Amino acid sequence: MKYLDEYRDPEAAQRLLAEIRKTATRCWTLMEVCGGQTHSLLRHGIAAELEGTVELIHGPGCPVCVTDQGAIDFACQLAQREDVILASFGDMLRVPGSESSLLDVRTAGGRVQVVYSPLDAVELARRYPERQVVFFAVGFETTAPATALAVRQADRDGLKNFSLLVSHVRVQPAMETLVEAPDHRVQAFLAAGHVCTVMGYESYESFVEEYRLPVVVTGFEPLDLLEGILACVRQLEQQQARLENCYARSVQEAGNRAARDLVQEIYQESDRAWRGFGVIPRGGLELRPEWSQYDARIRFEKQALPVLENEECRSFDVMTGQLKPTACPHFGKRCRPETPLGAPMVSSEGACAAYYRYGMSADHATA
Repeated sequence: MKYLDEYRDPEAAQRLLAEIRKTATRCWTLMEVCGGQTHSLLRHGIAAELEGTVELIHGPGCPVCVTDQGAIDFACQLAQREDVILASFGDMLRVPGSESSLLDVRTAGGRVQVVYSPLDAVELARRYPERQVVFFAVGFETTAPATALAVRQADRDGLKNFSLLVSHVRVQPAMETLVEAPDHRVQAFLAAGHVCTVMGYESYESFVEEYRLPVVVTGFEPLDLLEGILACVRQLEQQQARLENCYARSVQEAGNRAARDLVQEIYQESDRAWRGFGVIPRGGLELRPEWSQYDARIRFEKQALPVLENEECRSFDVMTGQLKPTACPHFGKRCRPETPLGAPMVSSEGACAAYYRYGMSADHATA
């Protein structure tokens, strides 16, 4: 807590809240594209404090939530093979595919191993040379350096039984898809600080110029978020659209060069299916051809699977800011953390899980 207390100072937070209220002459609509920020905004009461001054809507900031069902279905198929160990982060186990989840498969005897790092999956491949170890590589650009490092390590070790099921997604193409929709309500973005820490924020210059929307890079603590919101409100009140960095202690314009170079070495941009969104151009990453021997889709000759959606789960409406979780008729009733209808209630970063965890009621369903 030594280096966090100053960013949680209640008196400083009240000053920033007062400044936001003083500056805003109308209610502005801002979107954060980060599940960690969504949870902080609710946990610290910021969304409620600014009600009527700033409406905070929650974008597709949870990579677990946007992983398409086709990828989950394929992971489930692999986990049922006698020769495969499917390694995954724990968040993915309960996310529903079209028929089952990885947890269902593991309960039925499938080999699903929870790991805490992609390098743990590499170690599994060393320990079990008689089996194929497939790591389910999900996440935004933040986690891509670690999975890229796993590929490089497996190659150095000469492991022939390690591969990735790559489902990495990219944030900015999703933002572009959101604002190109004719009914979008976003007037400014709080950019995901953890993604910008790795990738930098240079590319947002062209986004701001093309769409004329403010983009403010911010962090996760209360003062970080309030400073980012205030920066957005000031721009909107002045009818400006600029790129600002309010998270300078962690984010540099060029990001982390070593991490970016590693990602570029192993991956290339690709079209990617997002749950609820369909295929987003350049919306993901895939292994470069020179690393294709580590691509599970190629190794196991995966055929394209249809992207099937649970029609009862309104995840797309939630992740595009058209529906607050509490406005969904299933929220807190048929859809709860122990009986989720979709990924936003499963993931630790999902918006529905955040609303449920922090006791948000239907009174806050203003979207």
